Amino acid sequence: MPRARTYLIAAGAASLAVVARRALRGRVQESPLWPMPALEEPISGQRRPSGATRVLVSGRSEPAEGVVQLHLEAMDAGDLPRWEPGAHLDLVLPSGLVRQYSLCGDPADRASYTVATRMITQEMGGRGGSREVHEQIHEGSELEVRGPRNRFALIDCASYVFVAGGIGITPLLPMLRAADAAGADWRLLYGGRSRATMPFLEEVEKLGVSAQRVRIVAEDEDGLPDLAALWADVPQGTAVYACGPEGLLGAVEGSLPEHCSLHVERFAPGAGAGGSGAFEVELRRSGEVVRVAADQSVLAALKPVVPNVSYSCEQGFCGTCQQRVIEGEIDHRDELLTDSERDDSLLICVSRAAGERLVLDL
Repeated sequence: MPRARTYLIAAGAASLAVVARRALRGRVQESPLWPMPALEEPISGQRRPSGATRVLVSGRSEPAEGVVQLHLEAMDAGDLPRWEPGAHLDLVLPSGLVRQYSLCGDPADRASYTVATRMITQEMGGRGGSREVHEQIHEGSELEVRGPRNRFALIDCASYVFVAGGIGITPLLPMLRAADAAGADWRLLYGGRSRATMPFLEEVEKLGVSAQRVRIVAEDEDGLPDLAALWADVPQGTAVYACGPEGLLGAVEGSLPEHCSLHVERFAPGAGAGGSGAFEVELRRSGEVVRVAADQSVLAALKPVVPNVSYSCEQGFCGTCQQRVIEGEIDHRDELLTDSERDDSLLICVSRAAGERLVLDL
């Protein structure tokens, strides 16, 4: 009988535990902060990027002064995900930083990816990513990558004008090959500080040698490019693709003929992605209210209050800083979120409030 009594006591304790768990679950679900965390995969804190692919750096070269090119091969069996000209890849660097680099290899090559980056120092506005690539990633290094994603796709067109500034040639290089292979009418203006600093210069010149499609402008030899001459005799409906420093892109936008369509990829958010009016952000979990100045990002305003808030690219590309919005109208300025995600979340590095207040699940 003592053994039977033990079984009954154990069964009774288990039943009480079940009842207690159910009661606790009911109380939690009635809470105004339910569910916590708000997202199926918490955004705040460190997390492993979804859809990551492990790659090996199978080759490293320097196609120009200050530029490093990486060849990446999948570590698992099978082909790498497909991509088209204009696509970029997220590199998860050893430090955890996530940086975006345009794919500049051959889309038909399913065994490897090729990316290139220029060293950008802090004095030049760099944030550490390119320095890490140049100093810490070598042949034999293992990395995680995400993507590819394409927000700079090459449209089907009979006539193209390409404008590249320095490392801005990387997303355009596969486009040049594709346009040339399709027999399209195209021309390229490729500028840089000097010929020695301009990557892939030899390949670009060979592509356009037959029809004199390529114009190289090295600033130390030729000064600034003549955009007015570039637009001479451009056919109606020409698609213009430009990538490079903000000064070059602004000049292209300001001089573009009305009968051309413009497609731009920036190294960083344009001026319009900066400030607008000031507004307040309420952190629902702590109850704290933070003021976001007109010239300040939500991320910058939150850092002193939530020092462990996650972020990486600070350009609205990687999604690390995504946060759930409980109340308020959002002014989305990112290039990443889907329509459904935009209903109730934002990237705090670039997006803002469309009104006077946002309430975040923080």
